[in-house]
This record gives sequence, C-alpha cells and structure tokens, in this order.
Amino acid sequence: MNTTTQHQGVDVVHAVREACITAAITFGVLLPLIGFETVSDISNKLVLNTRWGLLFTIVAIVGVGRLLMALVVAPWLAQRRTRPVVTSTKPSLLSYVFRWFTPFAIGFAIVYPFIAMGLTGYGGALKWVDNFGIQVLIYVMLGWGLNIVVGLAGLLDLGYVAFYAVGAYSYALLAKNFGFSFWVLLPLAGILSSFWGILLGFPVLRLRGDYLAIVTLAFGEIIRIVLINFVDLTNGYAGISGIPRPSFFGIPFTAGDDGFAAVFGLEFTPVYRTIFLYYLILALAFLTAFVTVRLRRLPVGRAWEALREDEIACRSLGINTTNTKLTAFAIGAMFGGFAGSFFAARQGFISPESFTFLESATVLSIVVLGGMGSQIGVAIAATLFIGGTEIMRDLDFLKQIFGASFDPTQYRMLLFGFGMVIIMVFRPRGLVSTRSPSIFLKERKAISSDLVKEGHG
Repeated sequence: MNTTTQHQGVDVVHAVREACITAAITFGVLLPLIGFETVSDISNKLVLNTRWGLLFTIVAIVGVGRLLMALVVAPWLAQRRTRPVVTSTKPSLLSYVFRWFTPFAIGFAIVYPFIAMGLTGYGGALKWVDNFGIQVLIYVMLGWGLNIVVGLAGLLDLGYVAFYAVGAYSYALLAKNFGFSFWVLLPLAGILSSFWGILLGFPVLRLRGDYLAIVTLAFGEIIRIVLINFVDLTNGYAGISGIPRPSFFGIPFTAGDDGFAAVFGLEFTPVYRTIFLYYLILALAFLTAFVTVRLRRLPVGRAWEALREDEIACRSLGINTTNTKLTAFAIGAMFGGFAGSFFAARQGFISPESFTFLESATVLSIVVLGGMGSQIGVAIAATLFIGGTEIMRDLDFLKQIFGASFDPTQYRMLLFGFGMVIIMVFRPRGLVSTRSPSIFLKERKAISSDLVKEGHG
C-alpha cells in the first residue's frame, strides 16, 4: 500500500480531489446568488456589489465538510456496518431517554410561557412566546395533520396548504360579516376544510405516487388563485383585515374596563393575550395528537397503514380503499382547517400570500424529516426548522463578521436544504425511524423503519 496516498485505508488524494470538486461546484452555484448583490444607490440606480468574503467562507465550509466526510465520517460508517450486532437484555441509556422524552416535552411545553417570562420579563416573553412558541406549535399541528395523510395512509399530498387557507378564510369571512365567535367558527372551519378534503379525495381515488402529488399540488394552486381572483368575496391581494380576535370566555383582551386585565385586577399588558393564544394552540395540538393516536388503533387507522403498505393486498383483504382514502383526506384536512382558523384569529389579517406552495413544502418537509408516521419526530422537526428560523433573526453578531448588510434569515432555506441533505444521508427514514405497532399480541416492541414502506402509496 502506498503510504503517501493512503492512510489507514483512506485514500487521501481521492478525498482532497472530491473536496476540491465540491468546493468548485459550490462556488459556481453560489457565485450569482451570494457573490453578487444589486442595491439601489441614492439616485435610485442599481449598483452591483460583491460579497467575496461571504462567498469564500461558505465555499471553504463546504469544502472542509466534504473533506471530513471522506476522511472521517465515511470510514466510520463503513466500519460501523461491519461491526457485529450485540444484543443485550439490559435497557440502554437511549431507551430511558425515549421513555421520558415525551412526558418531559409535554411538561416543558406547558410551563414554557412562565419560563420565558421569568428569564426575559414581560417584554421579552411577548416575543419568545409569540414568534417562537406559537409559531412552532402551528407547524406542529399542521405536521400532525399532514402526517395522517402522508405518514399513515401513504398518500403524497403537496396541496395541504389549501385546507389551511379554507380554515383561515372561513373564520375570517364568517366572523367579520356575521359576528360569529371563535368557539363557534373553530369546529365549523374544520368541517368546511374536511368537506374540501373529501372533494379532493374523489378525483384522486385511482392515483398514486407522482400522479397523486401533481393533482394535489394543482388543487392547492387552484385554491390560491380563487382567493386572488374572487375579489368580491376575498378582497383579492388586499386580503381581509380587522378579523375579530378570540376572547377569554367573553372577556376581551383590551385595555378597557371590561378587559381581561381590569376584570382580574391586573396591570394591562399584551402578553396576557399572547399567553392565552399559546395555550389555545397547545390544546389544539394536543387534541390533534390524541385523536391521531386513538384513530391509529381503531380499524380505520389499521386500514390506513394497510393501504400505505400495499394497496392491492389491502383490496384483497376486503378493505374499502375508497372510504379509507377519503377518511384520511377528510381528517387530515379538518386539522388543517383548525390551524387555519387559529392563524386568522391570531394574525387579525390574512391574504393569499400566506398560503403559497412554500407552506405546503415546508409542512411536508417537516413530516419527512421527522419521520413519516412518527408524532414525536414531526414535533422535533418542526421545533428545529421553524424555531431555528426564528432564532436566526437574533444573530446580529454575524453582521460584524460578514458586514452590516448581512441578513441571516435570507439563508434559512439554504441551511434547511443542507440539513435535509444531512438527514437523508445519515437517517433516510427521518429523525425518529422506529415505529410502535398499532396492536400487539403479548408485548409492545419497536419496529424498525426498514420494515415499512411509508410514503410509497
């Protein structure tokens, strides 16, 4: 073996060549995107600026990462695959972590607003509870709703944002024009979204895979175009403003004498309304998780999983695949409608720009990254993706490194794509790849994700 080119079974020259090629490709791709920037000067003329420091920093990070991948990570993975499997009857530390992770996460979510107030005060809590906590929980709920369609039933849906939009516009129009309360419109928005889910389900009963994805994508775009062009009803691009906010059992969160703070003898602060909205979306998310877990153990849930594994075998067993698909679309759409109505009530303003294809892609990416069919995995992925995006808004110290014009939030999708590549390489089945069986004979055992075909419907 030539020791100048190889070291302990690793081809150093090949690794360096791969790193150089990867860096060159990265430079070519990012040169027009990051290397050059057009800005308007004082005379309103476009001026071309260069950002060589930022470009070469990213290229260097990618090149070094590819070199470490070839020299360290790839040999370690190859050695791990050849390592004999050791079975042990003693529970591992990881099993204890998984056992107590869910109760700890639920407890932390319940006390999170009080932790935020204790650490940052009322002003800081308003930011962390609203922009971080509520935003993450909205996507957790959307991810759990889509997980019914994609993770359990195996139906690839790229138009889930349509049900989100139906729920939001249903609440906004009915609350503003007819004066209905939030608690009346919340179930009504879910019912209307479920109805549209059934309408989507009928045309795609015989479609699977890529064809199903194309039709659902078209459905989401049709809903958005209708919202834009039906100006008399939806006000088009201008959107709907002045949407009534939910109250605490009829007590509004205002500064008047009949407001929440005055009724309970407290000093007025907007954080009370934010905390109320946080616990409201937390309750809706828990409801989504509870219903999903319960349905999975019922015959309809086992029919979803049978449909996901093999539709032909599912039909041969006498399962009505038509009803199975329709129930998956309807129930998943219902939870999307719940989230949409809450979104409209929280924002007070909605427009078609809030329901683009990017929202569907984001929710689907959360489901895939977390592990299709896994409730815990979806929650973790939503926290990392949405929470990470919100945290990037506070990384102002990076401006001292890359310049005053550097905005970290502009690179969130780049980092998200990089994270997806890492997950697909090391954990192609998602962050949580094991599954718990719906029913079991004597004892419950985790099932490796290699034994299921999630998302292949």
